[in-house]
Amino acid sequence: MTRQYTADELNTLDSQDLSRIVLAQQEQISSLQASYEKLIEQIRIANCQRFGRRSEKMDVIDGQLSLFNDPEFYSDPKAEEPQVEEVVQSYKRKKQKGKREEDLAGFPEEEIAHRVSEEDLDSFFGKGNWKPMKPDIYKRLRYEPAAWLVEKHIVEVYVGTGGDHQDEFLRAQKPKYVIPNSIETPSLGGAVLNGKYVMALPLNRISQEFDRNGLTISRQTLANWVISYSRLFNPLWERMKECLLMLPAVQCDETPTLVVNDGNPKSGSKSYMFVHRSSELIKDKAIVLYEYQTTRHHCHPLEFYKDFHGVLETDGLQVYQAVEREAGGLTNANCWAHARRDFANACKAMDKTNVLAYKSSVAHKALELIGKIYAEEEKLKDLSAEERLRKRRIKVEPLVEAFFAWVKEQLSSGKDLPKGKASDALNYFLNHEKQLKVFLKDGNVPIDNSAAERAIRPFCLGKKNWVLINSIKGANASAVCYSLAESAKANNLKPYNYFKYLLEQLPERMDEKGNIDSSKLDDLLPWSKDLPEECYKRR
Repeated sequence: MTRQYTADELNTLDSQDLSRIVLAQQEQISSLQASYEKLIEQIRIANCQRFGRRSEKMDVIDGQLSLFNDPEFYSDPKAEEPQVEEVVQSYKRKKQKGKREEDLAGFPEEEIAHRVSEEDLDSFFGKGNWKPMKPDIYKRLRYEPAAWLVEKHIVEVYVGTGGDHQDEFLRAQKPKYVIPNSIETPSLGGAVLNGKYVMALPLNRISQEFDRNGLTISRQTLANWVISYSRLFNPLWERMKECLLMLPAVQCDETPTLVVNDGNPKSGSKSYMFVHRSSELIKDKAIVLYEYQTTRHHCHPLEFYKDFHGVLETDGLQVYQAVEREAGGLTNANCWAHARRDFANACKAMDKTNVLAYKSSVAHKALELIGKIYAEEEKLKDLSAEERLRKRRIKVEPLVEAFFAWVKEQLSSGKDLPKGKASDALNYFLNHEKQLKVFLKDGNVPIDNSAAERAIRPFCLGKKNWVLINSIKGANASAVCYSLAESAKANNLKPYNYFKYLLEQLPERMDEKGNIDSSKLDDLLPWSKDLPEECYKRR
């Protein structure tokens, strides 16, 4: 604690001691001011995350910040007055015809006739003074809850009464099931998997819903089913991994999770669920793979990508840079959305009473420059990789180089730099310049890693419901099942129908030892053109 001087004590000090005390107090005040500003920034960011929209788009951020100050915020003295044609709407959009018919197409229909009796017609019009006209027809959609049907399988059995097979038995062929001697069927198993891994329902809630419908299946039984399904799906997961590692660009992200019995003696230790997905710019083959690991050590992604020779896009964690150094043949690209996030948070945390100061701030200027890069990149998303790369070199690369020149100018100008998030963002861009420019050299690499973040979001939603995982076995099972669910959605499939189809097909492909050859599963992959029509979404 700083010593407190009385007035008499200060009067006895010489000028050198007084200068030393003043300088020390200035340094202390400066440190306290920096800490105060940092805390205020953190509080404003926390409030924005809790009560505001989390979007990082400029129009959303500016809209949030100017809520009570919109006249001076949006005013622009240089703006021209609009013409009458621009202000007065000359065209009113008509309601699209046939939209309801399109929405209801493909569903079974039941005709319900509303008739008028002859007695009522004669009473109203007079006897015989009427004739039928074209009826009014409208459609409404009825919902019918899940129905249960007990399948009673009758397997014919014959016995030989003579010849070479006397006294031998012959049974009719019957379907193979994942779980023998169980009431489980592919449709029931598909419903359980869809509920847990698509709808984010804990097994306990699924069990309770079954019970409300008169079916008693314990949570333990459902858990055993899921573990068995994951073992069945594992060869398909392995085949999907082989296909993923053959692609030129892959995206990766991870999120922490709690596993009770993870083998770590430290209570409450974090485990991690990794997601590996194909580049979102590779449209013909969408692959999403989850992988559970007990830590975030670089040895885990290094093992996963040991045979990969392409671009791995991630956030800026040192873990992935270590993978690039040790893997050989792998190039690490970094995410622009992650890099600009601190600029966005800095803008959200600013005091907006001085609009001019806000608009001229480093964070706001950075977001404007990055927004121009994203605007050009958005125009290229539907092009081929070759054409996209060619356009990037013409349109995007000059903007990227100009942005990094601006960043270096801010850091080397000698003027007072902003503290907090804006300063962190400037240094982040400078330290990751090489990785942030990788997308300019390969048309298959997206500008950011948002697709991987979206792919792992269903798991994050699910863990808010079930909170933790009991064992490593359960975590690995979830990784396999989430992989199929998210890959199905990414390829425009209906997850329930896809799960049901897999539970019908995979048992038939087991050999006598229960093994499945993963190299012969290409027709069951989520992007396969051989899947039945019922697996696909209607639009």
